Amino acid sequence: MKSAIVMLFCCVFLTGFVTAEEKVARPNIVLIMADDLGYGDLSCYGSTQCDTPQLDRLAARGMRFTDFHSSGTVCSPTRAGLLTGRYQQRAGIDGVVYADPKKNRHHGLQKNEITLGQCLQAAGYQTGMFGKWHLGYQSQYNPTYRGFQQFVGYVSGNVDYFAHLDGTGVFDWWHDAELNRAEQGYVTHLITDHAVDFIRQQKEEPFFVYIAHEAVHYPYQGPNDKPMRKEGVGDINSAKRKDIANAYREMNTEMDRGIGKIVTVLEELKLTDNTFIFFLSDNGANNKGSNGKLRGFKGSVWEGGHRVPAIACWPGHVPAGNVCDETVISIDLMPTLLELAKATVPAGHRLDGVSLVSLLTQQQKLKPRPIFWDYSGRSAVRVGPWKLVLNQDRKTPVELFNLNEDLSESINLAEKQAQRVQVMQAAFAVWKKEVTQTATPQPEK
Repeated sequence: MKSAIVMLFCCVFLTGFVTAEEKVARPNIVLIMADDLGYGDLSCYGSTQCDTPQLDRLAARGMRFTDFHSSGTVCSPTRAGLLTGRYQQRAGIDGVVYADPKKNRHHGLQKNEITLGQCLQAAGYQTGMFGKWHLGYQSQYNPTYRGFQQFVGYVSGNVDYFAHLDGTGVFDWWHDAELNRAEQGYVTHLITDHAVDFIRQQKEEPFFVYIAHEAVHYPYQGPNDKPMRKEGVGDINSAKRKDIANAYREMNTEMDRGIGKIVTVLEELKLTDNTFIFFLSDNGANNKGSNGKLRGFKGSVWEGGHRVPAIACWPGHVPAGNVCDETVISIDLMPTLLELAKATVPAGHRLDGVSLVSLLTQQQKLKPRPIFWDYSGRSAVRVGPWKLVLNQDRKTPVELFNLNEDLSESINLAEKQAQRVQVMQAAFAVWKKEVTQTATPQPEK
């Protein structure tokens, strides 16, 4: 009996124990997600409207992706895919989780879905999340129950940057699992400040911090603006806003400055060389932003809806100044980060993404694979340079493009490539059936 107790104690102790060698071998992880930031909204991606020197610097010190995609074309689905490493259709969140109780406010990321935070915490990482959750409003879906030891932010799709009210006028600013009405401030600044504090607190242990910015999502408020929402009412002033373009630039600028502060604190604490940073957007821009030469906007399965800016930085491991044109999707990040952290998922649990570690550190090409998008009856399949788009345009429900030759998706080759269309449609049908059959169900109201 005594030996059994000793063995149990050792197992529990060693599970959370990290040796000095492991600390060096396993990097800290900083995962930063912008909201509704388009492919053409960073100066390192060609923007002439937004100046983003901190992200430009990050790209110069690391790898910039030119063919990176969010798994969803709107907020909640991409976040579900990012944090589970699975297509969001399989994870049970294939659309927006709305604040409106008349819609699906009762939905969320179910407990049987294994999150990135849970896996890294089990591997000995300290975990923190700051910013936008949007994977469930009810208390059981709070990030602190889904693998994050610290959480400051909001659970809805967006809040007033000053009043911290969601679109229905409900107060939505949390410290862990409790509402916090005492904290005042501009959301972008608060997210940055709490993330910096977390890094300072955890500097002696491996840490994973997920920074989910609200910028550049509506409501359009710069740091010197006033509240637009009233409690119990919702939006009151947003319709009168005339200078959205200026607010958009200011929002982007403040996010960029905040990312600069994250990099600075890592440098100050001498953690730069042992910290892996990844930046991405959750989907393409709406018509207030820029997707560059890409067709379509947020919500569409054309490239403008899901091809997004993405940057990886890890000095000494990811070559500086590298531009990667491999086709990558956001569900690849969980297996990537798990490999870097020497963490695993439970036996038998399936991930849909693939690890990018060899691509990042050795520039090894990825194995060919199909990639799928499906949102609100609009679908797409990517195989190599070929992209099949279904039901995005009612006038032309079937479109086929060669993205190597036609990135703007302006030349429909469906009639000339009828056999290719048939094969890709069949692949989509198989995928759709499989993820539907294995999807995690959402509760009834």
